[in-house]
Amino acid sequence: MHCPELVGGQAMCVARHERALGAESVVVAFNESVFGYPADEILWHKGASLVTQESARWRLFGRALRQFDVIHYNFGAPMLNWGSLTGRHWQMAGGLGGIYAAMNRMIELPLMKRVGKVIAVTYQGDDARQGDYSRKNFDICIAREVDDSYYSAVSDQAKRDRIALFERHADLIYTLNPDLMHVLPPHARFIPYAHIDLDQWTPVAGSGGVRPLVVHAPSHRGAKGTRYILAAVEKLKAQGVPFDFLLVEGLTQRDARKLYERADIVIDQLLAGWYGGFALEVMALGKPVICYLRHEDFGCLPEKMRRELPMIEAKPDTIEKVLRFWLSQPPEERVRRGMAGRAFVEQWHDPRRVAQQLLDDYRGVIERRAP
Repeated sequence: MHCPELVGGQAMCVARHERALGAESVVVAFNESVFGYPADEILWHKGASLVTQESARWRLFGRALRQFDVIHYNFGAPMLNWGSLTGRHWQMAGGLGGIYAAMNRMIELPLMKRVGKVIAVTYQGDDARQGDYSRKNFDICIAREVDDSYYSAVSDQAKRDRIALFERHADLIYTLNPDLMHVLPPHARFIPYAHIDLDQWTPVAGSGGVRPLVVHAPSHRGAKGTRYILAAVEKLKAQGVPFDFLLVEGLTQRDARKLYERADIVIDQLLAGWYGGFALEVMALGKPVICYLRHEDFGCLPEKMRRELPMIEAKPDTIEKVLRFWLSQPPEERVRRGMAGRAFVEQWHDPRRVAQQLLDDYRGVIERRAP
């Protein structure tokens, strides 16, 4: 069972390929994804009361104990309620809410381990990323660009507490982002994004016009460094550089894809230090991607993967220069860079390979436990 979040669509794509490889793999999520990522089952529906939600939570927990060998948690999130990362939900509920959350912390993972489940968890970004650590250690980071509601002392500590609990009980800990290795346990391992089927995401020609189309699709403007991108776009337009710019926000993956397909250049992010699922999607479409890469985080990556990274690198203070250069390049050069990205995705982000790796890891835990 993959549960209980659908962030980025990773769980469902991996589960489909685990099924193709012979496993009985199911994705169960609390809520529908706002971006349209699918799940096998959705527990909560609009209008459900808190009592209904908690009842469904506990039924899922019982089902996990009875029916599954492996419980793979996504987005560093538990199945039972350990309290929200901000703490606001249970503060509203009063002291009883805090007691309930503490009780659930003592029950879920210890009981899963006691009955012999393989426990895996994947961290995907802000489920582990902490504002205080980032500000202390990185000159360029999300935490320096967002307000206190994005990262807070409360949320930072809540993330550390959750990570510590998974460290004590999880057999397998994964991260999709290299920078998270700084705050995850030593035995955490990097795995690539694998949320799209590559036979369904194939290269598509760009705008085909005289004016190249630049696309940026932030899930959160502050976290992606959008203000630097918008400033660079305005300066280049004021200087008479011929191009069009499209900001894509608030769409499902299916609707957004139609716009991505028209792009000649894509800008992912300028703060996180690694590329996201959006970059993977547009690289699969054969688009050149601009983003910020923090090389000092890359110790967990395969050496060959580091060498083959095809992204066009930029920082907040270089995005204008980088974008101007690539807008001035012949269309065939942008196509060449985009196809290098496609080859990279095929090599490193094939969900079949990731699913096989996970199944091998699950079986390895089971074999090591065998008498």
